[in-house]
Amino acid sequence: MSAYISLTELFSLGIGPSSSHTVGPMRAAADFVDGLHAAGRLDRVDRVECVLYGALAATGIGHGTPDAVVAGLTGARPETCDPDDVRGAWRKLGDGATVALGGTHPVVMCTEDVVLAPLTRMPLHTNALRLRALDGDRSTVADRVYYSVGGGFVVPEDAAPSYIDDRPVPFPFTTAGELLGICESTGMSIADVAEANEAALIGADRVPEAVDRIWSAMVACIDAGVSTEGRLPGGLDVVRRAPGLYRRLGAAVSSDSHEAIDWLQTYAMAVNEENAAGGRVVTAPTNGAAGIVPAVGRYYEQFLAGGNADMRAFLLTATAIGSLVKANASISGAEAGCQGEVGSACAMAAGALCAVLGGRPAQVEYAAEIAMEHHLGLTCDPVGGLVQIPCIERNGIAAVTALSAARMASNSDGGHVVSLDTVIETMRQTGRDMSDKYKETSTGGLALNVVIC
Repeated sequence: MSAYISLTELFSLGIGPSSSHTVGPMRAAADFVDGLHAAGRLDRVDRVECVLYGALAATGIGHGTPDAVVAGLTGARPETCDPDDVRGAWRKLGDGATVALGGTHPVVMCTEDVVLAPLTRMPLHTNALRLRALDGDRSTVADRVYYSVGGGFVVPEDAAPSYIDDRPVPFPFTTAGELLGICESTGMSIADVAEANEAALIGADRVPEAVDRIWSAMVACIDAGVSTEGRLPGGLDVVRRAPGLYRRLGAAVSSDSHEAIDWLQTYAMAVNEENAAGGRVVTAPTNGAAGIVPAVGRYYEQFLAGGNADMRAFLLTATAIGSLVKANASISGAEAGCQGEVGSACAMAAGALCAVLGGRPAQVEYAAEIAMEHHLGLTCDPVGGLVQIPCIERNGIAAVTALSAARMASNSDGGHVVSLDTVIETMRQTGRDMSDKYKETSTGGLALNVVIC
């Protein structure tokens, strides 16, 4: 089975602040109600209860997880919902309020129907939730456990992961070594291989539209982030800095290299400030790391492409790299720490930029390896359980690292000692060995040492 994941799955449209804690739980809740409807049992439901486990509970309040669950129960989808309708959905329940399951079947829910169990770790993943539907006699109508495994991907306990696609592709690969072998034997670029696989999954005529839609959504998020003033929600009183940086840089794009880096960081922070505010973002491959790929892509488009930006090659190359990380390690901060989120996004952006700058497949693989290698061990320790500190600045720094990695690989002959496969496996092992307090539980690192008054 190929490791390749469609770019429409890896780069999915959702809302902030977290793909695993917001987007995934919303999809799980909607799927739960869809299952009740399909089984003809929705009319029997009188009440719905939800238990959030592990890391999903530990930072769930700061990540808006209970709100996302309630919104998902009403039929809201991350791709189409109004973010304003999601914010506060759980607290508004109070001692009892009507929730229309799937938008049609009314039940009464209260805030206590969503329970947080941060000390309970379910067997398959730390991000777990249980949804239970009850009838008027309090008998169970349906009971299902879901795992939110990062990037908005959801795995029901009793079904195959949604991101596993067993449809055949013309160029299957499970490792970077196999991908490079395909490129060498066919003369294709990594983007060409990804595009051929993409065509098999979604249709060749849909690939350009999908690329345009994803890139347009990324640019829209940047534009919203640089134009929205104010402070971020959640109690840390964090000021949105991207608009001020954008104004100081001015409307004209300068060729000054230092100013160009300022633009790169401003774009990355703009996206993550939008994410922290619960706005519309593209998982790339997660919400917590969503600023890196768009920022590097916009930088390439404005400063390096000379009016001939190839966003198809950029996003398809990033997809191939992200697929390898997802299949062989993890993109979940709750499972691997921030090395799995920011490290993965940095590798995707570095490889993609190297490709569109003319890098050969071996150089592209090297760029991704450099970026991932120098994020090994990065912890996920959000202060106050909010995707703000250190997440926003971390995206800005990683965007610059991606640029540096791409340039370093482009200026080499592509030869290197440590392969991308090796560094992905090392990231997996490091995440396995990392203490849980450094994996999106806000019980260690900065989250413990920064005092919130």
